This record gives sequence, structure tokens and C-alpha cells, in this order.
Amino acid sequence: MYWNLAMMDWNNTTLDWNRRTNDWNVTTTDWNGLTMLQNERKVDGNGKTLGRGFIEMLNFLSATFDRKPLKIRILKVLRIMQFIYYPILAIVAVPANVITIVILSKEKCGLSRCVSHYLVAMAIADLMVIIIDLILRRIPFAYVEEHHFLEGIPACNIHAVLLFAATDCSVWFTVTFTFDRFVAICCPNLRSKYCNVKTAAVVLATVTGLSCLKNIFWYFLFTHRYYNRSRHWLCWVKNVLKFSPVWAAIEFCHYTLTPGVAFILILLFNVLTVRHISVTSRSRRRLHHQNNRKGTKDPVMKSRKNSIILLFLISGNFILLWSVSMVYSINWKMKLLGYGSLYLPLFVMELGYMLQMLSCCTNTVIYVSTHSKFREHLKKIVHYPFTPIVKCIKH
Repeated sequence: MYWNLAMMDWNNTTLDWNRRTNDWNVTTTDWNGLTMLQNERKVDGNGKTLGRGFIEMLNFLSATFDRKPLKIRILKVLRIMQFIYYPILAIVAVPANVITIVILSKEKCGLSRCVSHYLVAMAIADLMVIIIDLILRRIPFAYVEEHHFLEGIPACNIHAVLLFAATDCSVWFTVTFTFDRFVAICCPNLRSKYCNVKTAAVVLATVTGLSCLKNIFWYFLFTHRYYNRSRHWLCWVKNVLKFSPVWAAIEFCHYTLTPGVAFILILLFNVLTVRHISVTSRSRRRLHHQNNRKGTKDPVMKSRKNSIILLFLISGNFILLWSVSMVYSINWKMKLLGYGSLYLPLFVMELGYMLQMLSCCTNTVIYVSTHSKFREHLKKIVHYPFTPIVKCIKH
């Protein structure tokens, strides 16, 4: 009798907990399907496990492809693609960003010193994201089964602080560059005061300091142990905070600010810039025709056109490649807070990660396609290692 009464009390006390975790269990349906691929093992007669590898994943996919739902099939295909995609991206992104930093630091690409400072800072931040996130997180989690090697490295909370700080810098450097171009084009009275090297250095240093300060709290929220059950969580969360609404609110604010608020600001500055350009361009063309300068090009409009193309390509590239990850992150945090929201399968998150990593090396392609002087310096750097070899062959 006393046992039954005790069990009744236990059931009553855990009723609220079950209600709280009901939504969590529903949303983790895809997590079970997701981890099925990485937890799937082949066991021989002696009970010996055969590790998870690229060939094993291909065999498992071909054997069970028709029996899985469409969302699981897409997820598994993305997982297999990551085995090749992430290493190739790292091999391309690291030298691309290093070369970009070297070329733009010389300030001989026809860009103002102020713009060069912002672009160099963006390249440095992208390089840090590639190293800290892609090389030290995505690739090990994709290749090493259950990440047992990470258990002996008690530095996950430090890794998290560096990762999120580098990501914030990469995002907000893009915002500051967009704002700088907005001031240069739309605010002629502030152009000389704001668009200079000194202001750019102060702005970039301030953004870097605030990004580091903002992400220090991850050191106290996370433990030093890596989360070795799934690649999508970086560290173990402290038990006191795991199901706390405070934890969910902090994460929601974090992902809303970066890149949610950054998206809004970039779109706002670009809309205002386009509006200003459309008005001033009509007036300048009218004035140009009145002065009977047919057959001549307006140098101001030509310079402004190059600047606008660079601005819109960088901003559009950021918005396009970050949008999937941002939508999924905010949607997931809203579910943790208990608000009904759109259901998104987990392959959306995987795709968002892949596009987000891609954004860290596409700026170099933009510079090559829009600036002839950048292409010239790039050719010199690429041909320089082979120059001594060619000379030796000739002699």
C-alpha cells in the first residue's frame, strides 16, 4: 500500500515533466532517424563491431533506401556528400582566404583603404570560421565514429566561445561593410568623417570586442566535455540549465541576433542604398545630357557602379547562403520555448550547415569576378611558385 502511494506521488510529480518533454519527444522523431545512420553497425558472429565509414554508409543507404521516408533519404544523401564536401571545402577555403588577405592588404586593387580594411577583416573572420568550425568541428564529427577521441580534450566550452565569436565577427563585419557603403553613397555629409581608415579600425575592433564579450557566457553554460552522441550539438550542457527556459531564451536571443538582426540591417541598408541610387542616377543622367557630353561616360557613375556591384554581391551572397540555417535555428529555438511553429525536417539543418560553410570562401570568387586588378595580383601569386621552375627548365 505504501509502495502504491509512493508511486502515485512519483507519477504526480513527474506529470509536469512529461508534459514539458512531450514536445521535445515529438521534435526528436527526426533525430532518431538522423542518428540511425551514424549508430548503424554491422556485427559479426563474435559480436565485433565494424566501424562507420564512407563505404559502410553507401552500403547501408543502398540496402535500405527504398524502405525509408523521403526526408530520411535526403538526409542520408547529404550525410554521404559531407564526407567529400567538407574536406574539399577546407582545402579550397583556407588558401583562398589567405590569398585574399595578402592581396587586399597591399591596397593595390583600386579600392579605397577603408573598403580594403573591411574586406581584409571579413576574410580573416571567414578563415577563423573555416579553421574553428569546419576543420575542428564538422570534419571530425563527420569522419570519426562517436568522436571518442574528443573525450580526452577538456576544452569544449573554450572551443564554443571561439567558434561563436568568430561566427559573430564574420556576420557583423559584413553588416559594418554594408553600413559603410551606405554612408559613402547616401550620406555625403558624413562620408569624410565616417568612411576613413581610423573609423574602420575602431568599428572593427569594437565589433570584435563585443563578439568576444557576448559569447563568454557559453563558457559557463557549457561543460568542458564534447557531446559525443550527435554531431549537431557541440558540448554537454550543464544539467541545471538543460531544460530551463532561461537556457532556451538565451539560445533564442543568440540565434536571433546572429544572423537574424544582421539580415534585417543588411536588407534595410541595401534598400535605402538602391532607393538613393535610383534617384541620383536619373538626375545625373539628365545633367549629363544637358551638358551635351554624348559619347562620354560619367566617371562618378562608373566608380559608383563598381562599388554597388561589389556591395550587392557580398550582401546577396551572405543572405542567400545563411538564410536556410537562420530559419531552421530560429524555428528550433521557438519550439524549445513552447511556441507552435513550422515543422522542418533535419535535412534542412544539414543543408543549412553546408551552405553556411560555403559562404566563408565565396567572397574570393566575387573579388575575382568583379575586379580586374585583383585578378592580376592573383595571377602573379599563382604563377610565382612556378617561376623558378620555369627558369630552370629554360636554362
